[in-house]
Amino acid sequence: MNYRQESLKRHAEWQGKIETKVRVPVSSREELSLAYTPGVAEPCMAIHEDIEKSFTLTRRWNTVPVITDGTAVLGLGDIGPEAGMPVMEGKCALFKEFGGVDAFPLCIRSKDTEEIIRTIELLAGSFGGINLEDISAPRCFEIETRLKAELDIPVFHDDQHGTAIVTAAALLNALKIVKKELTSLKIVINGAGAAGIAIAKFLLNMGVKDITMCASRGIICEGDTSVNPAQQEIAKVTNRKKLKGKLADAMAGADVFIGVSVANCVTREMVASMAKDAIVFTCANPVPEIARDEALAAGAKVVGTGSSEYPNQINNVLVFPGLFRGALDVRATTINSEMMIAAARGIASCVPDDKLSVDFILPYAYDKTAHQKVAEAVSAAARRTGVAKL
Repeated sequence: MNYRQESLKRHAEWQGKIETKVRVPVSSREELSLAYTPGVAEPCMAIHEDIEKSFTLTRRWNTVPVITDGTAVLGLGDIGPEAGMPVMEGKCALFKEFGGVDAFPLCIRSKDTEEIIRTIELLAGSFGGINLEDISAPRCFEIETRLKAELDIPVFHDDQHGTAIVTAAALLNALKIVKKELTSLKIVINGAGAAGIAIAKFLLNMGVKDITMCASRGIICEGDTSVNPAQQEIAKVTNRKKLKGKLADAMAGADVFIGVSVANCVTREMVASMAKDAIVFTCANPVPEIARDEALAAGAKVVGTGSSEYPNQINNVLVFPGLFRGALDVRATTINSEMMIAAARGIASCVPDDKLSVDFILPYAYDKTAHQKVAEAVSAAARRTGVAKL
């Protein structure tokens, strides 16, 4: 099947992937008077007196916007908010199908950081959490950081943290196969945008000691002022051996390669130079950093990709529905690192040891049991760390 052409045809038929649904009867005078005026005045005044009741007297408790400015849509780049709408609608459909979360696309016509932050702040009272999506780096870092500090509901940038969580889950299970420990790994991450930096921070938080970051010009070193501020900051806690050179230099002897970069930037020779039983995650879409069969032929033991065409798809869909379900269920005020680590371990636990193999390190994205396990793990972590209101 030509997925692109068939998808265009189906979108023309669907004319949208989501719609609203009325949850209450409004077909009689009595029903209308309860759902709307005059009866609705009572819950309005109850919320006026105690804003927390907006979570129990409206659908706010289960509602999340998927917000973009259209500047980093999939692998398409800056295509604008309207053009990003099909992706945001798709994300909303996945929220509902796998997490039971009511999600709505909000595509903002602005690239101004302050405008975007203010817009979301003004709308936040309508939602139980905020999902940021496809906003380009480095602005996405400031937008998320500011909103997390200023809002009392969870704020989550999926391109950063969703990618980090599912990558960590894949790594945890791959390590069982190659019999290596997190703390002993030498990891190379190619791509120092939102996803790459988030992955690095997350893996360091989980106990990894040795990570080298690479961008298009090569290895990122502390003190290099030619890179952007976010890259300068991550350089302070990565590449502690002060390596210099190109991606090939970084990959020599590495245990793990994680690519969130561009197509065909890795060669067979580069994979062959890695340590024995290397783990290679090539997540560039639609064309990976190196083809799966090429990486395996070069000696990689476990290969994961961003594509559904091959085994071990490293897909954010395994993260955000369950993560938000768990956060909303306990009315969490934030999504903290402990909740994200719990999500990663929850995903990894969905593949039992007797089923684990080089071609099966992650559950399938449509496995609803996996999403439920993530939700349960996240809720428990929220309660354990004191950010749950329920």
